[in-house]
Amino acid sequence: MNINKNMNNGILTMYISGRVDTTTAPILEQELKGSYEGVTELIFDFAEVEYISSAGLRVLLSAQKVMNKQGSMKLIHVSEDILEIFEVTGFSDILTIE
Repeated sequence: MNINKNMNNGILTMYISGRVDTTTAPILEQELKGSYEGVTELIFDFAEVEYISSAGLRVLLSAQKVMNKQGSMKLIHVSEDILEIFEVTGFSDILTIE
């Protein structure tokens, strides 16, 4: 998994590529924990995410809880395979996916 971040006027875009699983989810979680300050909108660009496990879903849920208090969060460029995981788990009802 690779993570690239871009912060611009309170909008943090995180470009994620690869697999978000039990091995890589803690890395994403640590990256997020140090990035929330001053963020009013959090955008995850999932264009290059191949797979997400329950550990990755937990990280997204935690991020959503933080952003509910200080702004908004959305996922963009989600592939059909990843979208199916969100739908089966009910996360498509919790997360904003564009």
